[in-house]
Amino acid sequence: MRGGVNLATLLSLPFRFKPWRPRHLRLIMNDLMRPAAEKPRSHQMHLVGVIDWLCRAQDVRENQLDAGGVSAGWSFEDGWLPSYPETTGYIIETFLAAANILDRPELVSRAQRMIDWELSIQLQDGAFPGHFGEAGSQPVIFNTGQIMHGMLAGYLLLGRKECLEAAVKAGWWLTRQQEADGCWRRFEHNDVPHVYNTRGTWALLATGLIANERELTQAARRNLDWALTQQTQSGWFSTNAFTSDKAPFTHTIAYAIRGFLESGVLLGDERYLSAALVAARGMARAQRADGWLAGTYADNWEPRATYSCLTGVAQMSLNWTRLAQDGGAPELREHARRAIEYVKRTQRLDDADNAVKGGIAGSSPIWGDYSRFEYPNWAAKFFADALMMDMKDEAIPPVATRLANQGAQSHG
Repeated sequence: MRGGVNLATLLSLPFRFKPWRPRHLRLIMNDLMRPAAEKPRSHQMHLVGVIDWLCRAQDVRENQLDAGGVSAGWSFEDGWLPSYPETTGYIIETFLAAANILDRPELVSRAQRMIDWELSIQLQDGAFPGHFGEAGSQPVIFNTGQIMHGMLAGYLLLGRKECLEAAVKAGWWLTRQQEADGCWRRFEHNDVPHVYNTRGTWALLATGLIANERELTQAARRNLDWALTQQTQSGWFSTNAFTSDKAPFTHTIAYAIRGFLESGVLLGDERYLSAALVAARGMARAQRADGWLAGTYADNWEPRATYSCLTGVAQMSLNWTRLAQDGGAPELREHARRAIEYVKRTQRLDDADNAVKGGIAGSSPIWGDYSRFEYPNWAAKFFADALMMDMKDEAIPPVATRLANQGAQSHG
């Protein structure tokens, strides 16, 4: 028994796929017996492992209607999932960065295929579908914003003008859905606003600067100003969970921080940078010495979970490194490295199962509430980004912040 959960309890958790298979039980027993116990290796070895896993996640969709996209991940219940438009969008920038760091030019070709797939599914009004292959799938504000990051990478790093056109078209769709107070309620989960949309707002802002579309940058500012009103004295954000009755995951907290951080850098606006810094320092104080963070936090950084959301830990590593770089907080780099080492200890580089080898689970232990019994592709993406950012500062995978001003100058 660990963390109040025993094997009998695990087997009774809601899970439609029956019977339990030996591979599932093996993964559970691994976490029961030795959670986060893998021996960390070099950044290079962990990066190769996670990039190879992402390549497999793309390859499993070959000969399918969604070929070119990246599977949303592997789950106990469904195995490999369909390609996910949102996360394929921001994996584009990860593959382009990894192509340089690992000297693997084939990753550029893979990124090109992702771009081609995304362009093929963009809707006439500029939005992107929230999911692929689901009857009646509707666009989602956040998802469209994340795909815009990939479109900007395609334009800025590969010179594909149609990518900027797609980003602008998506940006106008976002602007048309925006409420007068700056937030989004339509095309949102549960029709309520979310502060974590700031990560998409960052893409909207960068698109406006690059394309010299003033109304897009103004819309981005309106959302950021609304999001500021949701920050509490401790630095935590209200209205930032998937549902209003739950504490936000570390994952969505990290999204909110990143959006404020990068938007603040782009605009030179200390209000947004300060919002990111206060929240990031609050999270740093909550971090354990071994790098662990709780899966959810309430106000005043009160942990509300006994498991760790691995996606959020990787994202916080990114946030802390970026604040050490451009936020005037060099002390946060140590927190970033602790987070990386913690996630490393959960990554199974030598596992014989290709669905597991090199991937990153949603939670540690694997039955935690975030992406329970899953290996989501976005956990892998953010871990790869965290590793690369620590390996080489100037090779930050998200290209929007570093290159948006260059694009604005050349197109302004």
